[in-house]
This record gives sequence, structure tokens and C-alpha cells, in this order.
Amino acid sequence: MATINEIAKQLKAGKQPIMLIYAFNSTGKTKLSVEYKNITKQESGKHSGVYYNAYSEDLFRWDNDEENGNENMRLEILKSSLNPYFSSIIENPDLLDVKLAPYLPKYTYAFDSNSDPEIGIDAVRFSREEASNIKISRGEERIFIWCFFLALFEADAWTGEQDAHFFIDDPVSSMDDHNIFLTANSIIKLIDDKVTAKSEKRIIITTHHVGLFSILSERLKYSTHGNNTKRNILSFRDNELTLKNHDKDVFLYHLHLIQVLKECIDEKKVMGYHFILLRQLLEIISSFLGTGGIQTALKEIGYKEDLEMVSNRVNSLSHKDGRTQPAELERSDAELLEEIYREIQSHYNFITH
Repeated sequence: MATINEIAKQLKAGKQPIMLIYAFNSTGKTKLSVEYKNITKQESGKHSGVYYNAYSEDLFRWDNDEENGNENMRLEILKSSLNPYFSSIIENPDLLDVKLAPYLPKYTYAFDSNSDPEIGIDAVRFSREEASNIKISRGEERIFIWCFFLALFEADAWTGEQDAHFFIDDPVSSMDDHNIFLTANSIIKLIDDKVTAKSEKRIIITTHHVGLFSILSERLKYSTHGNNTKRNILSFRDNELTLKNHDKDVFLYHLHLIQVLKECIDEKKVMGYHFILLRQLLEIISSFLGTGGIQTALKEIGYKEDLEMVSNRVNSLSHKDGRTQPAELERSDAELLEEIYREIQSHYNFITH
């Protein structure tokens, strides 16, 4: 087991140009990207790589123009070390348009440019049909920001400055399944463009989304990048992290959930967030049986007369604080989780390692 700093150093010491890392939400993926940035800084203090993470998204903030009845809404871009590189997008507008095109955006956009080249862009305005200065949806916003950074990744200005590595943390929040496939395609293209036999660039991708992890894993495995890719699972227990290599195994999410639940029960360290994992496992089983409701799985493993009561308790407990940290649990709640886990294993006999 290791700390965030030790995991970051482990990544830095790795030889593989491409690193895929799967982890549950709140495990520490964003902190890992920040720590990696800190330990890879050049002696001058400048960053040696480019990053996309939650902090990158936070640079974009809506000005809803409340005082004027939302007539002049725009997506402001806060000043950061990235601003000097925005000129590449202003000077090459097709760069961003090409990234957005696969997502079929139903809006147009325009930049509020700043005369100071060190700032470049103050904000983005969106229009749809006859409506100007509108607010786009959360999903559309996330896709736009992702594509904005993809365009930045191609900027010639990075050459010789911050081109040693790209660290991409969870780019698919608020996206539907179709857009997740498109995002996987965009990441593959980035890898194809940046990771070559002649380059020494590294690309590190972390995600909580099992679909994105699986798609990237399979496509890279059977591509020319197969030998240059390392797959890992980042886990959190006892306030410490473990980075486990997963190259020789097929990643099946339901078995990963089973393994995590088994460990917490065996070690008598059931936490509040384990109910979220239990509910996800029940949903996977129910989906396999033909419905997405957890009652189907609970009924299948033996809950009959008390089905609604147990279902309501699982739903209630799984919607509490989901962070991977100790949470106060009534003993009866922990016993319920253990009981449901045993019934699942008794019925399906999933193999754990």
C-alpha cells in the first residue's frame, strides 16, 4: 500500500508510454494527477506536462447575467497558466471544430477574445437557432470543455515546454453512452498522434467509468500500442492506496465489486460507501435478469416477504455520503450488507481471488 505521493512516484518511474488506471469515484484520481504534476515539475518550476482534470473544468464558470434577466450569458474562462496557449485555438478555429464535430453539437460558439496575448480568451458565447448568448446543458458543457482541451493538446506552443506527458482524469462525467464511445475514439486518436516510436511522450488516463476503461483497454490491447500499454486498478483501503497491475486479467466490473465487498467483510471494515457498491452489484445482476431494478436481484437470491423493506434500506443507505472514508454505520446496517453479500455468493458462487 502507498500514499498518493508514492503512487505518483511509482507512475513516474514506470516505463510504459500509456497508463490506464481504473478507480472508484473519490479514490483520489484527481489528487493523483496533481501530485504527478508536482513531482514532474522542471527545476525551473514549470510544468513538464499538460493536464485535464476537475481543476481544468473549474476554470470554466458561467456568468448567468442575472441582473439583466439572463440576456447576456457566457461561459467565462478564469485566468491560469494555460492562457498564453489559447492563441493556437484563436488562430486555428478548425482545430476545435474538428474535435467537436463527432459529438454533433446543436449550437454555435464564439469567443470573447482579449487583446492581451497572455490572456487570449475571456469567455465563450453560445447560440442555438435564433437564440444568442444561451446556456448549454451540463453534458454539452463538459463535451465542449473536453474538446477545448483536446484542441489545446495539439497546440504547437507546447513543443519543448510542456510536451513530456498528458494526464487525463475522468473526461466522461455527465456524458451518455454514445458520447462515451466518441470520447474513447478521441483519446485513441490522441494516443495515435502523440505516442510514436520516435517520441518519448507518455499519456496517463484515469477513470471511474468501467465502460471507458474497458473500451480503451481492449482497443489498445489489440493495436500497435498493445505492448506499450499498462492497465491498473487504483484501490483505497485503510487511508492508503494500492496500484495493482491488471494486464493479465479480463476486467469484469461485477467481479471487481464482489472482490471489494469480500475484503471489507473479511476484514470487518464495512463502510458507508460499500452500500453504493452493493447497489451497483444488485443493479448489474438485475440487468442481466432483464430489468434494472434491484428488487429483481433481491427476489432472485431469496428475499420475498421482506423484499420491499430490504430494497428501501439498500436504496436509502446507498444514497448517503459515498466518499471512500470511514462512515458511521449502525451494526444492523453492516449486518444487512454482509447478509445480502452471502446470499449473492450462495446463489451465484462468483469466483474471487
